[in-house]
Amino acid sequence: MGTNNLTVTSDPARPRGPFSSIKFFVFCHSMLQLSQLLVSGYMKSSISTIERRYGLSSQKAGFLAAFNEVGNTVLIVFVSFLGSRVHRPRYIGGGALLACLASLLMAMPHFLSGAYHYTDRVSSSSDNSSGLCQSGSSVTTVPSNQTCAEQDSPAQQMVYPLLLLGQLLLGIGAVPIQPFGISYIDDFASRKNSPLYLGILLAVTSIGPALGFITGAFMLRYYVDFNTLTKDQIKLDPKDLRWVGAWWLGFLVASCLLFLTALPYLFFPRNMPKEDGEDEVESETDRKQPQTNTPPQEVSLLHFLKSFPRIALRTLRSPVYLLVVLAQVNLAALLSGLATFMAKFIERQFSQTVSFSTMMIGGVGIPLAVLGTVLGGVLMRRFNLSVVGASRLCTAAILLCVFSALPLMLIGCSTQKVAGIFPSSSGGSSCSSCRCPAEAFNPVCGSDGVEFRSPCHAGCIAVKTDSNNNVVNYTACQCVSGPGAPGSALPGTCGSGCSHLLPPFMVLLGLTSFIASFSQTPSYMMILRSVSAEDKSLAVGVQYMLFRVLAFMPGPVLYGSIIDTTCILWGNKCGKRTSCRYYDLDRFRHRFLGLQAVFVCGGLLCFLLTVVVLRRRDGRQQEAGQREKGRYELVGGRTPPENTQKELKT
Repeated sequence: MGTNNLTVTSDPARPRGPFSSIKFFVFCHSMLQLSQLLVSGYMKSSISTIERRYGLSSQKAGFLAAFNEVGNTVLIVFVSFLGSRVHRPRYIGGGALLACLASLLMAMPHFLSGAYHYTDRVSSSSDNSSGLCQSGSSVTTVPSNQTCAEQDSPAQQMVYPLLLLGQLLLGIGAVPIQPFGISYIDDFASRKNSPLYLGILLAVTSIGPALGFITGAFMLRYYVDFNTLTKDQIKLDPKDLRWVGAWWLGFLVASCLLFLTALPYLFFPRNMPKEDGEDEVESETDRKQPQTNTPPQEVSLLHFLKSFPRIALRTLRSPVYLLVVLAQVNLAALLSGLATFMAKFIERQFSQTVSFSTMMIGGVGIPLAVLGTVLGGVLMRRFNLSVVGASRLCTAAILLCVFSALPLMLIGCSTQKVAGIFPSSSGGSSCSSCRCPAEAFNPVCGSDGVEFRSPCHAGCIAVKTDSNNNVVNYTACQCVSGPGAPGSALPGTCGSGCSHLLPPFMVLLGLTSFIASFSQTPSYMMILRSVSAEDKSLAVGVQYMLFRVLAFMPGPVLYGSIIDTTCILWGNKCGKRTSCRYYDLDRFRHRFLGLQAVFVCGGLLCFLLTVVVLRRRDGRQQEAGQREKGRYELVGGRTPPENTQKELKT
């Protein structure tokens, strides 16, 4: 006893720096997870810009957005095996440094692929690629040939593989950060403070994706090549359909943040003193207890991998667990697709800039979802809901979500009239003798309200510019009808005419995300309460694996494929198809939001089945309780003991 007392009392006397404080670890881990999730949110906010910059289809962009889940899914099992056997802070720091490197790698294509080329030259006939109407054979292709040579260069061919590699490394780097951080806090914080610290951690990190979208909104206001061009050389404005923002800049900023937040983990100890003396005394007196648990921890990796499928299947046999996870998979697939492409939807449907559309998601949608998650947990605690009560709360939330999500498909406008493209019966493709390049794309809006792909397609033969040589108006446009034809055309798209519908759309979208997120905390608690105590940690691991395999990986690809089916004009560069120029907005809205409704209804069906299963289980338990009670009365003429009644109820 004397030696034990000496050991306990010597620890508080030992000098403690900040790296021996669990509070400082919580602060550092909050900042690290904030930075890591900021990168994830920023990637999703920039995906449509990357798509436009490098001529990707929405399907390829969705595959890129989901690719970070590949490394994460493969390695998460090993994190479950390693547990507390390794120096967790150093593994966390190593993962953060790998994510830092990956973020740098994501920005690299900008510096390898050269300047962004778009078709807009109107200053002279020698470099006209999509400007004024040129008759006969005077259309030159020299600039296009130069661009094609750059397009086929090895550096350009490496862009997409580099982006995929960056995403893969981001996923691998993120593997140890959250599981090791949470277990480290839980091990060395006091029992009283551990829930508080974890709550602070989740609250701080939940704003990471929102900050990522807000950072994206800020960075995309700058032109992609602002670092090499002067202000006078930048002719596009953010409202132009060809505008590409500085998507790469945010990855450099995020890389610096990840590097700074990774450094402290190199100095944290493998084992930290418990936060207060009571826990230390208890751990000293119970020091013999862990000795009995040593053999299970020494299981070999091969034995762990062999037993993992068997334990996972045992977990999945629980109908409540399986149904709740499937419901969450539906909602996770919905979330992954909307987070990736909703900014693009707002941009196209309501004729907004990319940065403004991104700000709407980061400033409205995500914060309301976080608030709904918090309030869902508050309701669980306030009413002390059982598993049955939690299932009813989830069902009610998703049912309300259906009623708020369905009207979204009715808010929008049809595609503006584009000559020769939409509607398909419209004229304009042969109204003049102009020979326009196939890749010409410089939208103009005719004075008759019809949009043309370029001044050349509108038959314009003259242009008015201001003192800075910026285009003000195109004149003598043969294809622009109406009084006083030939008419004129203004640079830029005519727009969908739906910008006034954006406020009600955002109100309904915010309400939908707020209501749907109410189910997150109750469903998580249902999972923990529907499996045995020894399988809880593994059940959560299986849950996140299913999320990644069934939702986070296929979700963005599925949404991107759906979006591609609504394209009515693909871009063309050097004889190759690039990103979409125009979408059928009605089809875009119905299919994109219709897929959202399918996932919501799938989640609702699973939660309804959960309620049915739990009701039947309760009915069987009550019948068994009545039979057991009758048996006791028949045998002894008395009711069963109190502890037996409790067991029957549970």
